[in-house]
Amino acid sequence: MADRTTAPGRSGPVPTEPDPRLPRLAELPGFAAYMGEGWATPDRTPPTAPGAPEAAAAHRARLGAQFPGRAVVVASGSAPVRSNDTRYDFRPDSNFFWLTGCTAEDAVLVLRPSGTGHDATLYLPPPAHPGEPGFFSDATYGELWVGAAPGPGDWADALQLEVRPSGELETALTGLADPLTAGHYHDKPSAELERTLAELRMIKDDWEIGRLREAVDRTVSGFAAVVAEFSTALEGPGERWLQGTFERHARTYGNGPGYATIVGSGAHAPTLHWVRCDGPVRPGDVVLLDMGVETRDLYTADITRTFPASGRFSAAQTQVHDLVERAHRAALAQVRPGKRFTDFHQAAMEVIAHGLHDWGLLPVSVDEALSDRGQHHRRWLVCGIGHHLGLDVHDCAQSSYDAYQGAEMAPGMVLTVEPGLYFHAHDLSVPPELRGIGIRIEDDILVTPEGSEVLSADLPLDAAGLERWMKKSAPDSGQD
Repeated sequence: MADRTTAPGRSGPVPTEPDPRLPRLAELPGFAAYMGEGWATPDRTPPTAPGAPEAAAAHRARLGAQFPGRAVVVASGSAPVRSNDTRYDFRPDSNFFWLTGCTAEDAVLVLRPSGTGHDATLYLPPPAHPGEPGFFSDATYGELWVGAAPGPGDWADALQLEVRPSGELETALTGLADPLTAGHYHDKPSAELERTLAELRMIKDDWEIGRLREAVDRTVSGFAAVVAEFSTALEGPGERWLQGTFERHARTYGNGPGYATIVGSGAHAPTLHWVRCDGPVRPGDVVLLDMGVETRDLYTADITRTFPASGRFSAAQTQVHDLVERAHRAALAQVRPGKRFTDFHQAAMEVIAHGLHDWGLLPVSVDEALSDRGQHHRRWLVCGIGHHLGLDVHDCAQSSYDAYQGAEMAPGMVLTVEPGLYFHAHDLSVPPELRGIGIRIEDDILVTPEGSEVLSADLPLDAAGLERWMKKSAPDSGQD
């Protein structure tokens, strides 16, 4: 049997026989021998994207340059337990994937200092192939349970990286002086390493930008698929139908949703993280859709648009949408190299504060509202209005303040801009016609040497443009 270790937190192989009074199949020599015969070799090519090995090698070089002479250990992690022997789907730690391009569970990358920088070796649990008892008795690594399973040699060929079985990891770590760790390898990962990785990941290379373009394009087509189902949602299935439509699209054309899909209709639209998606969709509602496809190489989009359920915004809904659009455009104009990350936030807030003042909603002047001691306009916009985007929807979150909010934008950064206004149905400080209206506009933007590029520009920004786009996306919906 191949050298294999039980991963941390795992209880070992799941028995094939539920009745303990029956003999275990793995203990029957004749059965085990029979199960080892008569199998052709399946395609065990690992799921790696073109260009991923080269990009990962460049990422390792960038990281190694930050820690000359230091060993680094980064783990992929394990799928969390849902209950008993049932687990959630596995997704590797983002830092681990950025450094390897590998999606294997329970894998560990070790970077050892060498004369030329760092030598990289990946350690992962070998699968159980025909001829090994685990082939049919190990529900975690047995190929009969999990399907065609790449071994260390298969991964080495795909990743252009030395790959060894996990059983050799402990010996390999012997003699490494105080290695820096990340990716759930230890209970106490190195804050310095995680911060450095987050800040390195802020600048996307061409390969990563290509993955994000794909994520955005898949997400835009997902919006079209959802809008085409508005008429069905109105008939009764409601928000859950729209959520399921997008998540089916994300699973079909990518790895799945990049985060919990938000579908907020009517009074749910002002709730910032309405992920329950269990309400109705009514003709007079606006429907806030905050959705992102994660590609099969794990980069995600993050886009929001707010649509009228019946195809036409009301006068009050248009009023709110127009103000959010003006704030959004003001923010977009501040996204370019040399501008501070907070500049687009401030630009949007100024538009919002002036607009709310003009409507008579602010209890103070615009200047006082925008001051550090005021912020009264944020009653209806308590969240931030942008973040880095990449392998994580809120990418690079372990960065220092000086490298994130306090930094200047630079070419290669990808970020979101997402102002909104959220008037809750039970907010008595606003007139009745505004209660229950929530509007957000969110785009994904690449900072370029010349300025910026809105990657999600195929979706309209203005209310009238969204109405036309809806009609085009759902031509048989009966909208006129």
